[in-house]
Amino acid sequence: MTKEITLEELQREAIAFRAGFDAVTIATTAPDGTPDASYAPCVLDEDGHCHVLISQLAQHTKNLLTHPVASLMWIEDPESARNPFARRRLVLRCGAIHMERESDAWNSILAQMEAELGNTVPLLASLGDFLLYRFEALDGNYVRGFAQAYPVSGNMLEIAERRTR
Repeated sequence: MTKEITLEELQREAIAFRAGFDAVTIATTAPDGTPDASYAPCVLDEDGHCHVLISQLAQHTKNLLTHPVASLMWIEDPESARNPFARRRLVLRCGAIHMERESDAWNSILAQMEAELGNTVPLLASLGDFLLYRFEALDGNYVRGFAQAYPVSGNMLEIAERRTR
């Protein structure tokens, strides 16, 4: 008989799962209501905010400038999933905050990005069309597999209950 995982263990697992990625899938909405999916390299700060450095030439950036909300998804690599229908994933609905260029927060996150993502970061940051965004997680779902979906809230992925339907 397997021991049932606690909500605290689920939260730690979801946080560790998200931390294992260096990129995120981003869904945004165009001004005309058309959905748009894309991806961007990302880093997480100590408070669990996801940050991306993205060009204003990209459709997702144009969308965020006019409609600053997004859905973010991290999904298990298909090669490590036991079943393609039950891939582990985390999906968060977020507010998107444009961070001011050259602010303390901008400099801190860019230093972290360079350390984690490499020396392309300073080059991109030096280009005037690149913007830094921080995502503020509202709520979402952590899915471990079949019949294992858990509602999460906030950047630290608090899990208050088990989903039963």
